[in-house]
Amino acid sequence: MSKIVIDETKCKSCGICISVCPNKLIKYSDKTNVQGLTPAEFIDREGKCTGCAMCAISCPEIAIKEVLR
Repeated sequence: MSKIVIDETKCKSCGICISVCPNKLIKYSDKTNVQGLTPAEFIDREGKCTGCAMCAISCPEIAIKEVLR
């Protein structure tokens, strides 16, 4: 099983990770970060993340890391 960690302070709310996630497990957060942006948020409550890392590869800010559960 995999999961990702998104560094909210680095996230610029570009939405690329949201668009590339094959299982639609990333969304915009309801809160804002220190820059006043709505960062991406990982929402895998059912363990559907396959660990493809498309989100991390696509992130221009290098704000996403994949970790093992």
